[in-house]
Formats: sequence, structure tokens, C-alpha cells
Amino acid sequence: MAFVHLHNHSHYSLLDGLSKISDMVAKAKKIGLTALALTDHGNLYGAIEFYKECRAAGIKPIIGVEAYLAKRSRFDKESNIDNRRYHLTLLASNLAGYKNLLKLVTAANLEGYYYKPRMDKDLLRQHREGIICLSGCLASELSRTIVNQGYDAARVVALEYQNLFGAENYFLEIMYHPKIERQTEVTEGIIKLAHELKIPLVATQDAHYLDPSDAKAHDTLVAIQTNTDIEDTKRFSNQNEDFSFIDPATAERYFAAAPEAVSNTALVAERCQLELELGRWVFPEFPLPAGTTPADELTRLTRQRLEDYQTRSHERANEAETRANYELGVITKKGYAPYFLVVADIINYAREHGIFTNTRGSAAGSLVSFLLGITNVDPLVYKLPFERFLNADRPSPPDIDMDFADRRRDEVLDYVRQKYGTDHVAQIGTFGSMLARGAVRDVARALGHPYGVGDKISNLIPLGSQGFPMTIERALKATPELKTLYDGDSSTKQIIDLARKIEGCARHISVHAAGVVIAPTPLTDFVPLQYDPKGGKIITQYDMHAVEDAGLLKFDFLGIRNLSILENAIRIIAETSQQKIDIENIPIEDKKTFAMLARGETTGLFQLNGTGMTRWLKELRPTNIYDINAMVALYRPGPMESIPEYIKRKHKPSLIKYLDPRLKEILDQSYGVITYQDDVMMIAIKLAGYSWTEADKLRKAMGKKIPKEMAAQKEGLVKGLVANGLDKKKAEELWQLIEPFAAYGFNKAHAASYGRVAYQTSYLKANYPSEYMTAVLSAESGDVEEISNVISECKKMSLPVLPPDINESVGDFTVVKDPAGDKVRFGLYTIKNLGEEIANVIVAERHARGHFRSFADLLERVTHKNLNKKSLEALIKAGTVDSLGEERGQLLANLDELLEYHREVSKQDHSQVSLFGTLTVVATAPLKLKASPPASMEEKLAWEKELLGLYLSGHPLDRFREKFAQAKEQIKAAKAAREGTLAIVAGVIEEAKVINTRKGERMAFVRLADFNDKIEVVVFSRLFDQFKPLLESERCVAIRGRVSFRNGEPSIVADSLKELA
Repeated sequence: MAFVHLHNHSHYSLLDGLSKISDMVAKAKKIGLTALALTDHGNLYGAIEFYKECRAAGIKPIIGVEAYLAKRSRFDKESNIDNRRYHLTLLASNLAGYKNLLKLVTAANLEGYYYKPRMDKDLLRQHREGIICLSGCLASELSRTIVNQGYDAARVVALEYQNLFGAENYFLEIMYHPKIERQTEVTEGIIKLAHELKIPLVATQDAHYLDPSDAKAHDTLVAIQTNTDIEDTKRFSNQNEDFSFIDPATAERYFAAAPEAVSNTALVAERCQLELELGRWVFPEFPLPAGTTPADELTRLTRQRLEDYQTRSHERANEAETRANYELGVITKKGYAPYFLVVADIINYAREHGIFTNTRGSAAGSLVSFLLGITNVDPLVYKLPFERFLNADRPSPPDIDMDFADRRRDEVLDYVRQKYGTDHVAQIGTFGSMLARGAVRDVARALGHPYGVGDKISNLIPLGSQGFPMTIERALKATPELKTLYDGDSSTKQIIDLARKIEGCARHISVHAAGVVIAPTPLTDFVPLQYDPKGGKIITQYDMHAVEDAGLLKFDFLGIRNLSILENAIRIIAETSQQKIDIENIPIEDKKTFAMLARGETTGLFQLNGTGMTRWLKELRPTNIYDINAMVALYRPGPMESIPEYIKRKHKPSLIKYLDPRLKEILDQSYGVITYQDDVMMIAIKLAGYSWTEADKLRKAMGKKIPKEMAAQKEGLVKGLVANGLDKKKAEELWQLIEPFAAYGFNKAHAASYGRVAYQTSYLKANYPSEYMTAVLSAESGDVEEISNVISECKKMSLPVLPPDINESVGDFTVVKDPAGDKVRFGLYTIKNLGEEIANVIVAERHARGHFRSFADLLERVTHKNLNKKSLEALIKAGTVDSLGEERGQLLANLDELLEYHREVSKQDHSQVSLFGTLTVVATAPLKLKASPPASMEEKLAWEKELLGLYLSGHPLDRFREKFAQAKEQIKAAKAAREGTLAIVAGVIEEAKVINTRKGERMAFVRLADFNDKIEVVVFSRLFDQFKPLLESERCVAIRGRVSFRNGEPSIVADSLKELA
């Protein structure tokens, strides 16, 4: 007798389903199923993945959902009434049914969400075509009616659903879960209804995991979801019942009393004939002149801009003509013209509205993109191949990644919604999964262990690398201590075994950082939608891969902080210096810029900051944009090995050599050093006879970093190199140069695009330092640690940063022009605990009615509710009101009185004025402060550090200033020393972060700062207990240790510590 699973949950039933889709399909294949349904709770997250996996396995996919049904209307959301709901199983029998599922699930999320995404019967009536309905589990309306109201009432419910969906589309669902209270009673009632009403039965298992042995892991997963302990007897648990993926023989045994229920599953499966056409992309409807095709318009715009380009760059006129014609041929032949037109329109909108933009990725290799204004980098100048972006044999669509100033990204998205329709545009969803460390911690907590147990085990799991997350299986092989603990401790073994089963399960959905879809018709024709659980934005339930399978191309809209910094800096320059900077046409060989980089003044720059990068830039002493592009590409694991050789060859051209003369054409801009992914691909094409398609496969295979695959690629490439004229020894040598680029090699067009922005930030910092650093400080508002770092840079630049002042500061940092030299004034937004809203109120009041004359005047004029204890205390402690003449300690001692005074004056009618028409009538008694001791310097410094991220009134090291002036052993010298050098440094501890080692011992990472610099100090466990009393913030200490470099960043491994005295 045939049996088909029609009610199954995957891990996309978030923290309730345990089965991975690939494993579920493999199990179905193994037990001989020919069809399979997926019915996750209230969503279609896994529908496309499931469809593809089933088709690949030769199994018929049935896409469905276990819907939540509102007891009343989906629009009713009354507490203690509408938080209860029913379950219902819906299956798509054909394409119409699938599209109706998209609409049903979307409406349930966007209209009916109340604790869960709820449909109602009106919605089901609107979208019932192509839907087969199963009556549902024990939580269905039919089952609850049997339990609560009896058989006769249940008969009415069954007939209502039969009428709603049609007799041929409604089935009564029975399950075999006898250990669940009243399940047997419900099953018997449903069978009786089926016989009386002639409604066919179907047997389902409501499978939440694959094997009976997974029950404990599933129970643990549910405990993680509900934040409970599995030993809690009051919590919901079905661990003792079987919700596994049973085989047909088990189904026949479970449902022996109603064998037709088993055979009917095959009849339902036969009814389901869904065929999806995946990977056939559609584009937004871009408005065109009558009678014009997208290809016509793209060609017209390209040729128009090409003429201008050829006039400006006549030496490349012929090359540009040939390249443009070639690219247009590929683009139009593949039908991508609408995509280019849409992207160009979006970029042009941003530019026209002063929103700074840039393009990432391989798109910069397209001359058409450059001519349309999509990209800012001329591919002919930088030798960027178009084929890395798009070629005639490449099956995947173009992918143009757009960057916008992060503060204004939403403006661009609003424009897109306005142009194409709000129901045609959404951001893409993405899934967070249970990674190795998190899974271990979650399981340990769910099992009732103290937090320290989970931390101890998880800390033994190494961190993964970019694109290669660590797994528990790999960790057990890589970490002997973890394997020893696993083998020797039963609790650890249980935790790890359960964590292995839940590892990789989807934990939550969120919004993709950049991905957006734009559809030609309402999005629900293609994808289901919901709200982002955290931000309220409408997102797709399909991830970026499923979205493209469903027919929609992903548009990338990424917000970049440095573009906001550039935009803000240019605005500040215009306001303070009356100069209008065209950032796209600044001098590209500015000596001042390169001199600054050679000095290592990189804080606040895009892509070029950080200690490791700065050290290499000082050695490199860049002199052109190609050097910057190369550093952007090389400063990452693997390619970083080539940096010293690049520097040597730059400064000693006689070292430049090529293993084969043909390499010169490829590597001449990088002194013969392989620098980019494109270099590897071009070597394969030019020297090994690869096609672009083969070279792209080489690139992707290297990115996977699988030893067996790498060995196969080496064999193929070496064979091709030898066949095309390179001897075996040189071919092997060339592979050794190529191999470090596995996984981490950088796209040349991407490096050129980001290198350009990096240069632009460098140019502004070198030539307009006060304006640029003001923009950087404003961008970092709210991050006191980063503000501290930037202000340290300002000090090195002899750019004073003035403290916040109630009568001078605005929200952001501002430039103060002074004949003696520019200064920067602290902004109110940066004061921790103040809040942006009250900062704006203070500034608006000051602009409207002039400076505040006293503290009482401030309290009388700023009557906003957010001038409360927290914000007032922040203003006082940060020194913002010092200029009003009151002392900080006295103000804080009188804080309650100040708040009471503020409450009283806030109650008054400020619309009344005195006979003189200028002063507000204040009936409250004058403000009088009780005497109190002034704040000490130590207190002021501690407050400033806490609220502003730095010291303004002085420095904790001031009493040691003379010693520091005489000392040679300062942090700056230690950072410049070589690995292993003995160093003595002194300073104030800004932060001491204590962690547990893999052995459960404690150690500390300390951030130590002197007057001019800071460095990380590592205090290992052997010293931790001895020096623990000194490892506190604000302690002034001297430390002796050895210089150590980690990822290019200098630190000191401590040997001893001493308190400064």
C-alpha cells in the first residue's frame, strides 16, 4: 500500500522542526517514497529549496503550509481572545494553488499577524483555487470542536470546510499519537465523521524530525525556542510521543484501523501536479518611449555617452568602440538590457539628489556600466575584463552591487518604491542559523547546566574563517582538548551530541544587509512576504538564492558609512570654506595624499586604516592609485603573503621579473606580483588555454578550498600551462604563486572601485583635515571607543577637539574656524545617555531665543519631557554646562532639586509674557543650590571617559607627565618594534576584558593607553591571579613583555605588571 508524507516540518519551522530539507528528501528516497510534502508552520521559507531537492532526487514535491487560522477575523487582535488560533494543513495542487499560497501566507503575515501569522476564512475563500485542505492536527478547529463541543458541532465544522474548499479538495486528517491526551478520542471522532459525511480520510504523521532517536534533540530545540529547561515539568513537551518521519510499513501499522487513510495519501499526491519554472528571470517594467525596446534604449544611451568618452579620451577611442559594441552584443543577446536601465536610473537618481554612491564587485569591468554612470572606474584604464562580470557562456545573471551613503540609503529605496510601486519592491530575507558555538551554549542551557558549562565547551571550538564556518565535527578533529573532554565527560558528550543534531538549523529570519527585489507585477506573484521581526520592514520569505530561482534578480543597496563621511565632509567644506568639491574629478596623483599615507596617518580612512594595513602602507610609500588598489586586494589572509614582494619590487624595479613574457601584459600594473582573482583567471586563459567559463570554474573551485578539489585544479592548470609552452618546473612554480589566492583572492574591479573611495577619503583628509575629521567624528557618534580613537588621531594632527558646550555645540561635531588654526567642537549627539531628541530640542531653543544665561535659564526654557534625570546627569558629568558657571559636583549633589525645579517651571503657561514683552513670567521660587564639595579631578575624568570616550579636563597620567616626557619606552615605540622584542610600556588601563581559556582558566586582554597611543596587552592565565588587582579600568600601570603580532596587529604579551606611583 502506497504512503506519502503530507504533513512535515523542516528546520524552517523555526526552533520547532529539526529536519534539514536535504536530509528529509534523502530519507524519503531511502524509504521508497515517490512524493513528499513540506508544511512548515505559517511560512514558505523552504519551499524552493525543497522543490529543487525533490526534483533532483526524482521525488514529486508538494508545497504546502501548516497555516494558523484566526478564531475570528485576521484583523481582530484583542488580548486574551485573539492570541488563540487553530491549525490547518494546506497543499498546492497546481501553479494556481502555489500562487494562492504565496498570497495567503503574505496576507497572514502582513495583515493577520498577532503572535503568529494568521489567515481567516474570508481570506481562504478569496484564494482557495488550486488548494487542497487537510483538516489539521490536534490544534485544528475540527479537533478542538470534537474535544470542547462534541460530535454534532464538529459535523457542522467539517461541512463548512468542505463547502469552502469543495468536496474534492477537503480531506479529514488523522494522526497516530496515542500518548497525547485526547488524541485517540479525536481520531475516532474524525473517522466517524468521514464515514458519515463521505469525506475521505488521510493519514499524516506531523513529522518534526527524521528518526525516533531525534526526539530528545527536538525537545531540546523547543526548550531553546521557549527559553525553558527541559527538566521543567510545566513546559510543553511531546518527547514521549513519536513525531518522526515514519516509513510506509509503520504507517500501515499505525493506521490499521483506517487503511483507506494511508492509500488516500497517494491519491492526494497524484492530485498535486505543481510545475515551477525556476531560474527564468523577469525584470521591472522600466518606462520607455513608445515603440522602443529596452535594448534600443540601452544602445542609444550607450552610444550617446560613448561619443563624449571618445572626445575626452581620443587615445582610447577605437578600443572603446570595439569594447562597447562587444558588451552591448552580450548584454542584449542575453536579455539583460532592462536590468542595466533600472540600475542606471537608480544611480542617476542618487547622484541628482546629492546622495554619494559607488559600485562594488565585477561590474566595474563593464564599459557600458561606466558610460551609463553606473560605475565610476574606467575599465580600459585599469585593464578590467568584462568577462569577469558577464560573458556569453555564463549562465548566472549580472550582479551590480550598489553602495550608498548609509544615512541616505532609505531615500533611494523610497524612490524605487515610488517608481515601481510599494507592492513591487521588498528587501530580501536571510536566515540566521545555529552555528557550532551557539548550538553548544543553547543546548547546555536547555539541559539546565550553569552558563559556565556551555561557555567552557564552546570556547574550545575554534572560530571559523571567512566563508568557512566552524562545525562541531571539524572542531572535534582540530582541538584535542575538546575531544578529550567529549570522551571523558558524560555531560559534555550529551551536550555535544545534541548540539550536533541542531547545528545548522535555521534560528531566525532577518533582513539581508543589501538585497532588494523589484518585480514587474505584485511581488506575491513570485514570493511570499512578511515583516522583518525586528525592524518592521517588508521582506521576502525566500532568501537571495530562492528569490533568483523564483525569477527575481537581486539588486544590492548597501549603506556605506564612508560614503556618508565623504558626503558630509564635502558639505562642511562648502559651508566653512565656500569651496565646491567634485569628488569624482579630484586630482588622482595628489602628492599631499600619498605623503600622508606614507606617514601612516590612516585613522578614519576607507579600507586603509588599522595597525596592520598602516604598517604596510608606511613601508610601501604609495605613489599612485594602483598601489592603493593593490593594498585593498592584498591585505587579507593568503594574498597578504605577497605584500613584502610587492613592496620590494616597487622600490627596486630591477627585481621585477616574469616567469613567462606573457605574464607582463597581465601583471604590469602590480610589478609582476599576482594580486587579484582576475590575474589568476587571465593566467589560466592566456597561458593555459582556458575559456572564460573554465577560468570561472577554476576561480569558484579555488574559493571552496577543498584539498581534493585544489589538487584536481592544480593538475588541470599545470597540464594546460605545459601544453601551452611553459615547462613543468615553471608551471609548478606558477601554481605556488597562485595557490595563496584560494578562497580569499580579491576581484580586480572590486579593488579598483573600493580603491577609488579609499583614495577619495585620503584626499579629503590630507587636504581638508578639519572638515574631514569632523565628518568622521559625526559618523562615529554613539561609539565612544571609536570616538576616542579618532580624537587621538586629531591630537596627532594638531587638530584640537573642544569639549561639548551647551551654548556652542550642535548635534554633530562642527568645525570652528580660527585664524590660529581650525578646531573641532564636540557634538551633543555623542554624549552617552543624552539622546538625540533632547539634543535637538536644546539646539532649537538656543537658535530661537539665544544662548542660555544660567543653569536656571536652561531648565526654564527647555521644558521637554526628555530633559530628565538621565539626560541632565549626562549634560553635567560631560562638562557640557560648565560654561554656565555652576560646578559639576554641586549640580549633581542638587540633582533632585534641579529636577523638581524643572517640573515646576514646565507646568507653567509659557505663552504668557511680562509687560515688557520679552521675559517669560516665572512664578516658581528662584533656583538655589545647597553647598556641596566640588567634584575631584579623578571623578571628572572618569565621567568624561564614560560619557565621551576620552578625557577633556585632564588625563589620569598627568601626575606622571614628566616621566613620560623623559621615557623612551612608550607605546608608539613598542608598536614599531619587531616580533619578540622586549618592551616596557606604561599607561592607563582603558579596558580589561577577562575571558575563560579552553582549560577553564582566566586570562585578560587589556587596552593600555598613554598620552598619544594605545596597544593591546595579553595577560595569560599564569600571571592573571598574581596581577588581577591591577587589571581594572583607570589603573595607571607599567607593563613589561614581548611584542607579538596577530593578524598584522601589534600587541604585548605581559611578563609582569606594576602600578605607577
